[in-house]
Amino acid sequence: MIGKEIKMKPIGFVRVEGDDPSNTDFYLDIHKQYRSALKSLDKFSHVIVLWWAHENDTEEIRDQHKWSIIPPYGENPKETGIFATRAEYRPNPIAITATNIINVDQKNGVVKVDGLDAFNGTPIVDLKAYFPICDRIRDCHIAPWLKDWPDWMEDGMVWWQEQGFFEEISE
Repeated sequence: MIGKEIKMKPIGFVRVEGDDPSNTDFYLDIHKQYRSALKSLDKFSHVIVLWWAHENDTEEIRDQHKWSIIPPYGENPKETGIFATRAEYRPNPIAITATNIINVDQKNGVVKVDGLDAFNGTPIVDLKAYFPICDRIRDCHIAPWLKDWPDWMEDGMVWWQEQGFFEEISE
């Protein structure tokens, strides 16, 4: 397997509706052939969305040899390796967001979610139901430059809005 390319196909696309960051709706539109995979997803409160940061998928970015950056967030961050960030500039621009499920319409292949840090039209690579036993860590820590960030996603969504992050998405 070493040296072989991996082929992926999107299972759907992100749809963002609304121009006002405080009144924006986020949908995961799933392709018809994958809609049966949505069965019972509505039994979960949250889903992990793996998506392709397609707006940053260029040969120039993917072939760069300097994989360290100064993160554009946090308090006085130092240069770090790209794997110590959530930056979209990666060898494979796979992004991940855990979000609240509002509604699942399996027949039409639409999952309405609470929020997503992806653009309208962003390809969705996969969905995984949130399992606390697999996805939650009791004793963890983050880099010092992120010390003022909220501890929980629900607080983080408000914090991100206050930072103006979602204004970029709706433009």
